[in-house]
Amino acid sequence: MLHNSHRDFIRRHIGTSAKDQSKMLTELGYKNLDSLIDDTVPDKIRFKDKLSIGEPNSEYEALRKLKVISKKNQVFSNFIGMGYYGTYTPNVIVRNILENPGWYTAYTPYQPEVAQGRLEMLLNFQQLIVDFTGMDIANASLLDEGTAAAEAMGLSYRLSKNDSKKVFVSSDCHPQTIAVIKTRAEPLGLEVILGNDSEIDNIKDLVCGILQYPGTLGDIKDPSESISKIHKKNGKAILACDLLALSLLKTPAELGADIAIGSSQRFGIPMGYGGPHAAFFATKDEFKRSMPGRIIGVSVDRHGNKAYRLSLQTREQHIRRDKATSNICTAQALLAIVSAAYAIYHGPEGIKDISTRVSQLAKNFADKLKQSGYKLYSDNFFDTVTIITNDKTDQIFKNAQDQKVNIRKVNSSMLAVSFDEKKNVYRANQLLKIFNCAETIKDNPTESLPNLPKNLLRSSKYLQHPVFNSYHSETEMLRYLKRLEDKDIALNRSMIALGSCTMKLNAVAEMIPISWKEFAEPHPFVPVEQMEGFRTIFTDLKNWLRSVTGFSGVSLQPNAGAQGEYAGLMVIRKYHIEKGEKNRNVCLIPGSAHGTNPASAQMVGMKVVVVNCDKEGNVDYEDLKKKTELHSKNLGALMVTYPSTHGVFEEKITEICDLIHKHGGQVYMDGANLNALVGIARPGNFGPDVCHINLHKTFCIPHGGGGPGMGPIACKKHLEKYLPNHPIIEDCGPASGIGPVSAAPWGSSSILSISWMYIKMMGSDGLKLATQNAILNANYLAKKLKDHYPILYTGKNGNVAHECIIDIRSIKNETGITEEDIAKRLIDFGFHAPTMSWPVAGTMMIEPTESESLSELNKFIDALIKIKIEINNIKDGTLDKTDNPIKNAPHTDFELAADAWTHKYSREQAAYPIKFLRSNKFWPPVARVDNVYGDKNIFCTCPSIDEFKEDAA
Repeated sequence: MLHNSHRDFIRRHIGTSAKDQSKMLTELGYKNLDSLIDDTVPDKIRFKDKLSIGEPNSEYEALRKLKVISKKNQVFSNFIGMGYYGTYTPNVIVRNILENPGWYTAYTPYQPEVAQGRLEMLLNFQQLIVDFTGMDIANASLLDEGTAAAEAMGLSYRLSKNDSKKVFVSSDCHPQTIAVIKTRAEPLGLEVILGNDSEIDNIKDLVCGILQYPGTLGDIKDPSESISKIHKKNGKAILACDLLALSLLKTPAELGADIAIGSSQRFGIPMGYGGPHAAFFATKDEFKRSMPGRIIGVSVDRHGNKAYRLSLQTREQHIRRDKATSNICTAQALLAIVSAAYAIYHGPEGIKDISTRVSQLAKNFADKLKQSGYKLYSDNFFDTVTIITNDKTDQIFKNAQDQKVNIRKVNSSMLAVSFDEKKNVYRANQLLKIFNCAETIKDNPTESLPNLPKNLLRSSKYLQHPVFNSYHSETEMLRYLKRLEDKDIALNRSMIALGSCTMKLNAVAEMIPISWKEFAEPHPFVPVEQMEGFRTIFTDLKNWLRSVTGFSGVSLQPNAGAQGEYAGLMVIRKYHIEKGEKNRNVCLIPGSAHGTNPASAQMVGMKVVVVNCDKEGNVDYEDLKKKTELHSKNLGALMVTYPSTHGVFEEKITEICDLIHKHGGQVYMDGANLNALVGIARPGNFGPDVCHINLHKTFCIPHGGGGPGMGPIACKKHLEKYLPNHPIIEDCGPASGIGPVSAAPWGSSSILSISWMYIKMMGSDGLKLATQNAILNANYLAKKLKDHYPILYTGKNGNVAHECIIDIRSIKNETGITEEDIAKRLIDFGFHAPTMSWPVAGTMMIEPTESESLSELNKFIDALIKIKIEINNIKDGTLDKTDNPIKNAPHTDFELAADAWTHKYSREQAAYPIKFLRSNKFWPPVARVDNVYGDKNIFCTCPSIDEFKEDAA
């Protein structure tokens, strides 16, 4: 018998008490949770055994065990570089952003009125990138440097006017970047030509050329000549650059580049054994409509006041489907916010001081090496010194490791060392000893830096906007961050019932370990034997995910759901090719699928064929049959979400999978809705061959305002040998794999401890109970709302899965009130809207999760019922058709406090339509944002300070 304290966490994770659950079950006509599940989940897919995860652990026990595991990681002093560097996250940022649920539990800013704080910070990030790169426009971050380079290649290919399929990649690029580019180029039929820049002369036409500045070995070359050669061959010039170096070196724009990419990791984001880190992507204004990822723009609200929003929203991937510019659905918002805050806190002088100090230390170190008789690979460098060590290479490398120092072994005759913000004279002298130098650096004076080429020194200014020059004291910074946080709705304020997005509790006990140095500080390319702790976590997670999914192979590398989709489809593609069936490139996708599905299929070179859904919301089996037969010879895959995006457990899922297999295809399952399956049904047992798992949904990694995410994949035995691998850490995947899909071997390793903690504290029983309660909460909500809003789809016994869709279309026809109007009115009630108009236009998809209490569920239900009463009042003429509290929502405090009130309803109805708001009212900082204005007038950098006079005061 388990001691009650072991179950403490389960009780705290699941928002309803046993008494509440019993009340809700009675309302639904069930005796217990088991009978609800029996009636909801098709019997033939039910998993009748127990998960093999073990007993639940209390918070303290799980933390204690993880602490022991973390100590198995040996944290050496790292000089490896290669795009990953030591950095200090200012404590004011650690406490007030990174460890603050007001920032990390927020969702992607699809409802701009309740996301003005993080939209402002992401706009600051864009401004920072534009300033450092000199380009016209930047997006709000991508996943990592390697995939950003691949996205730049994709952009160049879409824009290419010639028939060339050739991509030039400089051998000066980081090895992991080269490998990711190769993975991504292959299914598009692009040929990667790797070599030094003189190779460009031998190519007739180019899609693009990718150069690194400074190079991976630290060498700073003037890339402008190579850039003009790339242009002469009709290609786009892509420059992968170092953000800190750009404070001292000429910008990519000045050098003639078309696209600048890189990582903002060294701006205050720990290395975290590979991630998460925000990559950046900047380009020319003329390419903005083809740019991947999200762009934050400046618009106006209903009163003409400045307001931020996601710009070019119609280009969001789930709308463009197979025409999407990319399959990226999430980014690295939280990390982009941290790096923007870092730049704000340090300001232009602070950043310049850090970069000068780093370069000075590297130069002083290099000088002492030369005095001791060493030759350098290059005398032009910013922070990375590559030393020709010939037959001493192995001995020096071993010396370093014996001294608990990691340096980079380039090959058998060269070693490289990279300096960063954390390194000091003491560390540099320790390194000189390792190289057997008698010399030491006495101090570190700042003088001229002859190691930086004169013709490449930066003269242009950066970070001139007042935001980067106003908050340098901790008091000011603290208040600025608080001001922004208060403008947003995150999970620390109220329930976020977003369908398909699973916004559940991100418990503090799960979050604490990400700040432990043993997880936060390791470089991703240290020798694996130093990382026994991480290896233990990876092994545990893989075993647990095997148990949950019923699959045998697992890769933790994909660092977002979209990366998981891509990896899963690439695995299927390679399986067909290896069987000699290269022709199998047709991908069947139901009309209800998430928009990233067709986008991913198109990125792996598959041809998308859409399968209809029937009136119950299931895959139309007859249409599927017809299309499977029609494409039998070339059938590659079916992508299916289970339970479906329509919120139902499809009865025919096994027949669907059998049909695809009969015609030689493979089944890819989108794991977005795994929160309805854990402990109840296992994909590996009911038909699919591979699925991705959103750890930022089902397994509690927080959404971070639009990223980080993690999207591992699990697959059947026959696909295991095609899982992703990595060129630097060779045992992270099979040699026969598809290549890397992320820059780091295990993706965003440092956040895997969050899912480890969640699974450990829940145990086998807790995980199953969570799923049962997610289904209970959704059915309770559907029952309470169905007399007010029609529930669009239900399963065969009238139940929904873990989410339900309410249909607004008849309301729209009768009153002109749209799902968007309801979404904005919910803000007046203090709630973030559910998912709007997807997967069916004119509807809202609601997912309450298992973590909400009965009182919060009831508040949300009451809010929607109250809105329905207002809709009825519009219908019967009690409220005006155009001037009513729904059409004018959300209402700001400025509007309410103004002397004039011209509306045909009262101030009280506008602001306090329901009693519970009197004790806890969220005031939106802006009124409804004008999307049309924002798309017609695209401003994606910080507005001039004149427009924010009062804000600045």
